[in-house]
Amino acid sequence: MILSVVWHFWLGVAIVVPAIGLVIATIIGYVVKVSKPRYPSN
Repeated sequence: MILSVVWHFWLGVAIVVPAIGLVIATIIGYVVKVSKPRYPSN
């Protein structure tokens, strides 16, 4: 019983951490591809 709780915890971590990384990478990719060329530094 305890093994299933531990397994589900680590399975959740293995799904949530890459999902958060994907959201951050999408935001950074948007800024680099869309916003940065619109407002060049010089």
